[in-house]
Amino acid sequence: MKRYILLLIILITTTSIAQDSHSSFNSGEWFKFKIRYGFFTASYATLEVKDETLNGKSVHHIVGTGKSSGVLSVFFKVEDYYETYVDKTEVKPYRFIRKINEGGHTKDIEINFDHENKKALVFNKKYNKKETFTIKDNIQDMMSSFYYLRNNIDVSSLKKGDEKLVNMFFDNENYLFKLRFLGRETVKMNGNKIRCLKFRPIVQAERVFKEEESLTVWVSDDDNRMPIRIKADILVGSINADLIAYKGLKHPLKIVID
Repeated sequence: MKRYILLLIILITTTSIAQDSHSSFNSGEWFKFKIRYGFFTASYATLEVKDETLNGKSVHHIVGTGKSSGVLSVFFKVEDYYETYVDKTEVKPYRFIRKINEGGHTKDIEINFDHENKKALVFNKKYNKKETFTIKDNIQDMMSSFYYLRNNIDVSSLKKGDEKLVNMFFDNENYLFKLRFLGRETVKMNGNKIRCLKFRPIVQAERVFKEEESLTVWVSDDDNRMPIRIKADILVGSINADLIAYKGLKHPLKIVID
């Protein structure tokens, strides 16, 4: 169960897309998600954007948290904490922090990115170990990818079946993240109807998910491009994550009026 919740938080932070350059979010934006496993509420997750200064640069400091609740918290305690510091103009990461405790499985990792020299310094605080890795061009971490995509991909010309790719560095490896566009749908959120863009991330099968295309993501089809819903078919049952609260949107949310 620990990997299911972690993967959903990752996907919440890596699968939204925007239309106009640097237009989708501001500091003060905040999202809250409810994650359900079958009929049970498994956890809650939040994302928040703050203003901060890092090494003399004005940056967006983005914080993501996930915590188990209800029956799950009794048998399997989960506390996940993520941070990324990104450039406000280019939306590229300078520092990424991942600190998790999932049923006793712990990680405490800090990654500092040197884009000029294409290096990532990975500090594994749990083992007091530092390593340097070569990174790809235009690299993103698992959280900054979300905000990068929101601000840098034009969805106005997307056609069903189109795929988008992002270079991502996670822990100590480079990944090529792939996202396939499935079309447009209207879904309900807190009793309101929201027009959404529907995507399918391509994930690694067999370890958790039933197959490579077991995930579906809906994001608002407006200038905010905020994630509304995620559905994941796993080896046993399914997991759903729904946006239940938000504030600080840069643009008004468009609600469908019947």
